[in-house]
Amino acid sequence: MQAIMQIFLARNNVQAGPYQLEQLNIMLASGEVLLDDLMWHEGLAQWQRVGDVTNNQTVYRPTGANTPEVNDSIINNVTVFPEDTNKAKDDKSVSLDRLYGKPERPKNVKADMTTNRHQTPHNNVSLNKSTLKKAVADNDKVVGNVVLAPIMSRVLATALNGLLYILAILPLFMALNKLDVDYTKFQNIQDMDVAYQYLMSLMESLPSSTLMMSQVMVFGLFALQLVFITMRGQSLGKLITGIRVVDQTTHRLPSFIKLIGTRTLLLFIIYNLLFSFTSFLGFVIIAIHYYMASKSPENIGWHDKLAKTLVVKADSSQLVKKSKSE
Repeated sequence: MQAIMQIFLARNNVQAGPYQLEQLNIMLASGEVLLDDLMWHEGLAQWQRVGDVTNNQTVYRPTGANTPEVNDSIINNVTVFPEDTNKAKDDKSVSLDRLYGKPERPKNVKADMTTNRHQTPHNNVSLNKSTLKKAVADNDKVVGNVVLAPIMSRVLATALNGLLYILAILPLFMALNKLDVDYTKFQNIQDMDVAYQYLMSLMESLPSSTLMMSQVMVFGLFALQLVFITMRGQSLGKLITGIRVVDQTTHRLPSFIKLIGTRTLLLFIIYNLLFSFTSFLGFVIIAIHYYMASKSPENIGWHDKLAKTLVVKADSSQLVKKSKSE
């Protein structure tokens, strides 16, 4: 016996259903379900905008051998509510109560949105505020069920991480600035050993308390960064700007090797080498990365290509581990 399609709807972070296909098409034709609402049923990977699923038509004709056929006759048999004839033609507001098949409350009574919550769809499909925002935001780039982080948010996150590093080494820099430093020792790229030995001699001339405080601040910052990157896919800069690194395929937290090995430690080594030669070269490579990201449909720079990751707007569902059934 052919299974009946169970369709779930959502609007304003309120979920309803299940409905059958004929019920959905009646509500689409009557305007009770809007193309900007969200829907999900078995076979859809995540919540999607109704208009995206129906190709912006007010009738849903799902494809596939296991899905029921649309009965076109029901489209012309739309339930008309008497009070609708008294509304102004330009009044397109629709009651959530009616959408969800509940008795309508008086307009002066504040709705308790929790009373409209119904059965949760299968496959652990999540419904949250960020999902709804993705359906209506015009300026966002959406890939699957994630919203790509704006390039400027990523630049700001990098700048914040750099600022935190500068603050961590500030006591050391201020102490070194009081010494008579011969900066010509650091200009000869061909003789890095001399520069390193000279730097060590400067360190030995500094007070032990200054060195210890600098070490605590620098290593403390690195440890804190590693904890947040490992647990949340966010450096402190990304945490402040509300963005996160996710896997390109699963849109969840990347594996430890991708997140820490490739995207953190390997990039740290590369940029340390670049900045050790000349700061200009390091900034040029960073600029190239963000230029590539700005030209990519998925905002992918060379950091992302290397680690096979995306940088997206942070959402709590990205932290949920993928179940074996998914």
